[in-house]
Amino acid sequence: MGSSEPITWEVLCDAIDRLLPELPHRPTVTKSASEPRSVPPRVKLWGVRGSLPLPGPTTLRYGGNTSCVEVRVDGEIIILDAGTGIRGLGLASEKEFGSQSIKLTLLITHTHWDHIQGLPFFAPAYNRKNLIRILGYEGARAGLGSILAGQMETPFFPVSLRELPSHLVIEELKEMEFHIGKVKVQAKFANHPGICAGYRLFTSAGSIAYMPDNEPYEPLKMQLAARNGISGAEARDFAATERGKMVDFLSDCDVAILDAQYTDEEYQQHVGWGHSSLSSVVSLALDADVGKLLLFHHDPSHDDEMIDRMVEQARLLVLKSGKTLMIDGAREGAEILLEAKKAAK
Repeated sequence: MGSSEPITWEVLCDAIDRLLPELPHRPTVTKSASEPRSVPPRVKLWGVRGSLPLPGPTTLRYGGNTSCVEVRVDGEIIILDAGTGIRGLGLASEKEFGSQSIKLTLLITHTHWDHIQGLPFFAPAYNRKNLIRILGYEGARAGLGSILAGQMETPFFPVSLRELPSHLVIEELKEMEFHIGKVKVQAKFANHPGICAGYRLFTSAGSIAYMPDNEPYEPLKMQLAARNGISGAEARDFAATERGKMVDFLSDCDVAILDAQYTDEEYQQHVGWGHSSLSSVVSLALDADVGKLLLFHHDPSHDDEMIDRMVEQARLLVLKSGKTLMIDGAREGAEILLEAKKAAK
């Protein structure tokens, strides 16, 4: 009891299980003979927009909530970002598990508000039997924990982070590769203002990449080069190297959920804002041999009809390339099951 060594997530879970013996465990963590031996990994989109929520009649088909994706895989519940979409996820989880405890991991890409603003409204955080592990890298100017707590301070919210009844563990990541249970996770920093990462989850039936905020390197580097007196060749070489690293990160990914906030025309007015143009993200996915691309982080100015047009434009780019790539617009409520076609390799 007097040891000063840090407590691991597994030890904490075991300790809470002993303290709460009357509470049954959720089925996805405590396996039994009655459970299916092989459940395909499932991805569900709960929030697909960037910058701010946009509810209303013009966004009914694609949805108006900000970034949040749920992955059920290999006995784990993994949530990617905590935009406003996490509220609906939380309500659905409470209904699904009822009196059972919920153990989940929340991966934060970065602490811009559209990726954390739903956390105060996440119902499982208000239940003492639940265990919530939050992982991410440091905030732009402060630690991950202090930023998550800051949006729940008295001037902004009536309940502070430390008052949440659930067993909440916040860990600031240092490594770029780690495991969540059996799931290997690789991270990569994005080209986005501040500290921002993307994640790739390697499952028993393929891999899922999530890079919701990322800008192509060359336009920004060329603009900065002209401003700072750096040669264009040097800027292009740097951009090509960094893009190559992103291609490697996404290589052969089964499902890639990627930033596609701007049309090519819009991007010209938003260089340096940290988001992608349509043609650049399609080119990136093609070069990485991605199986399925979901256009994500929809701009607040884009209604359902605009996103439809962007999807069609993206598919035309694939057709012109002569390559194969499935493309859809990220749609709130959509679910994707990963088939085990690559598991035997």
